Amino acid sequence: MKKVTYFTLLFFIVSNTIFSQSIDDSFSEKKMHKDLEVFKAIRLNANSGLYKYRIKQKIDSIYTWADREIDVSSTYRDFYNIICQLTDFEGSLHNNTNFPEKLRQSLKNETSGYFPYPVKWIEGKWILNYEKGEIPLGSEIISINNEKIETIIKNLYKYYTTDGVNITGKAIGINYRFSKYYRFHYGLQDSYKVSFKSKKTNQIQQITLKSIGFIDYYKNFNNRYSKPFDESTYRDFGIGEKYNFKKIDPTTSILTVNSFAIGGNAESPEHHTFVKYLDSVFIKVKESNIKNLIVDIRRNGGGTDPNELVLYEYLTDRNFSENKTAWVSFQKIPFLRYIETKVPSFLRPLGVIKYNKYFKQEFPINKDGKFYQGPLSEDHTIRKPNKNAFTANIYLLISPEVASAGSNFGSLVASNKNTVVIGEESAGGFYGHNGHTPISYILPKSKIKTTFFVVNLEQYVIEKTNQIHNRGIIPDIIVSQSFEDYLDHKDTQMNYVLDLINKNNKK
Repeated sequence: MKKVTYFTLLFFIVSNTIFSQSIDDSFSEKKMHKDLEVFKAIRLNANSGLYKYRIKQKIDSIYTWADREIDVSSTYRDFYNIICQLTDFEGSLHNNTNFPEKLRQSLKNETSGYFPYPVKWIEGKWILNYEKGEIPLGSEIISINNEKIETIIKNLYKYYTTDGVNITGKAIGINYRFSKYYRFHYGLQDSYKVSFKSKKTNQIQQITLKSIGFIDYYKNFNNRYSKPFDESTYRDFGIGEKYNFKKIDPTTSILTVNSFAIGGNAESPEHHTFVKYLDSVFIKVKESNIKNLIVDIRRNGGGTDPNELVLYEYLTDRNFSENKTAWVSFQKIPFLRYIETKVPSFLRPLGVIKYNKYFKQEFPINKDGKFYQGPLSEDHTIRKPNKNAFTANIYLLISPEVASAGSNFGSLVASNKNTVVIGEESAGGFYGHNGHTPISYILPKSKIKTTFFVVNLEQYVIEKTNQIHNRGIIPDIIVSQSFEDYLDHKDTQMNYVLDLINKNNKK
């Protein structure tokens, strides 16, 4: 009994000293180099998106940078930031890098060191998005602790991934987690010397703010000034909130689709309900002789197939499929010993048999080490326009929140000749993305979790001169919320498109 107790206690001590108890604790260069080596090997062998937006020389160059950066790094946080930079550089919004659960919990227990107030990107400036603090609401932030806000924001980009070299989407994450991201990059701070410019005086002023804790920052965020307007950006949608339709006037209607997370697949009851709803909507649109349809997907961060494809059947006059090509880097999942799972390592080869069988069946065609989907894949099924498809004027509203299945749908609609795209560049790519199948690995020394999606997709879009291969969906007309509308909680983009339709109707 004593031996068992001793062994249990020893295991507890060892397991709790495998990695740091604080992200600021020291972490040896030897462990950093080991994990970097594993991270790179996983990327090279498993991640089909590694060279999607970066040529080999660029990828080699950033790994050379990472090696050198380790030589001047000393803490766990330093290494985490290196891995985040590598993750972001690949250019996939489905990439993710996370601390181990124990460290994530330790951050929540920190009672000081955090910047106190939420910020927001408005009219090309970072402003204070809080009404009851020491700095006036809407003041433009010039610098924090003697560093320009532009430099700070660029340093925080790495924590919120987007497709290609898109940066508009990064504002979504920074708006929400500015204080946490600042802590990740710069460490805990006792206080914050802020230079700002208020709208009233237009003069640069300075103030020193006392830091607060993790939980207190998120309390302030939940009381942010913009909450009445942007609350839906930072929460999940209920079943009744995911889509709706309303008629504005005899010739104009709005179809809002906030999410494609509508059931697990084509067999789910929720999906069938969605299909029936769409059919009733577009029958009504046809019978009402609607000439202008506003399709609002500004809050749509994605979801499950085939919801976006079924909707597009009602908005097109062309045949299409989910993608033109899709491929993966392997037919057998590599580096099983690092896979995130509770299954013991010696049993993992048995556990992945069905997954490896799936990859071999779904991606049977080997072309230069890339395994492509076969022509009989469901993803290549040719879909036809619905008999009630809308073919008059479409006004597609997009934003930096649009991603994954949302951006796939947006790209399809943007390919239409009868569509005008209005809003801000999406986080998801126009021509393609890495998606469909996630896989997570745990680095052996740091226990950092790295997640990416393994299928490299080329979307079924029509090439357009204003769409760039390493960017999100570029609007035909760029419209952002104005500062005045921010103060009044007004929807600048919706008001713009309604005015545009009125003007076009008069013509």
